[in-house]
Amino acid sequence: MKTANLGVLFAIELIALGAVGAYGFTRDVATPLAWLLGLAGLAVMITAWALFGSQKAPHKTRGATRVAFELVWFGAGVAALALSGAYLWAIAFAALCAVSKALAVHWKQ
Repeated sequence: MKTANLGVLFAIELIALGAVGAYGFTRDVATPLAWLLGLAGLAVMITAWALFGSQKAPHKTRGATRVAFELVWFGAGVAALALSGAYLWAIAFAALCAVSKALAVHWKQ
């Protein structure tokens, strides 16, 4: 069960990235601007994770700072889904994040 949760944790990181990228790429704007929005959203998310979220991050967050970082990170994925009109998917993703992160804290993952 603990190993499965590690897989879920990785999957929700990728889902958050995908949701933010998809939101940017599918905006009803000129194609170059949609590409810019999609790539910029992905760049911001990847850079933030590389600097603060990953296991090898140079500025690794802990405690309340980590909780705040992950709320913003996964909240961006939830918000991107909701703003895209996928309200049920946004709710399901938020619930999955909450359960998986709660289990990770309980199991000290």
